[in-house]
Amino acid sequence: MSLDFPSEAWTAAYKDVLNNDPGYKVAGAPWTAGALTFVVKAEPSIGLKEDVSFILDVHQGVCRDAKISTMEEGAKQPFVITGSYAQWKSVIKKELDPVKAMMQGKLKLKGNLPMIVRNVKAAQSLVENASKIDTHFLDE
Repeated sequence: MSLDFPSEAWTAAYKDVLNNDPGYKVAGAPWTAGALTFVVKAEPSIGLKEDVSFILDVHQGVCRDAKISTMEEGAKQPFVITGSYAQWKSVIKKELDPVKAMMQGKLKLKGNLPMIVRNVKAAQSLVENASKIDTHFLDE
């Protein structure tokens, strides 16, 4: 069954996929910099009436938690990456490299970009695993 992106069910599936991937355990092992918040900007035309924030608490190759959060809670995390629905859809479909997109200003980052660049293998593994989720995009 396809899971709506973004949703609590999708984030739970993301946590499971990450924790079941031995490749992520290796690629993510160096990451100790804290949780990531992903903000999907509102897109009323497809039914996404307000911005959605979800937190991915990753540490040393383990996803300790993944959940939809309030914008306030999400903003408190060390890394906040914001993009449009279309941009996140492109990331999940592996059409847009998120590290390059942050460097080009397509995705907005609040946090330490050099830390993300140094952990590019972990970032690539996060994208690879997101693409494994049977995702239903609201505009399809």
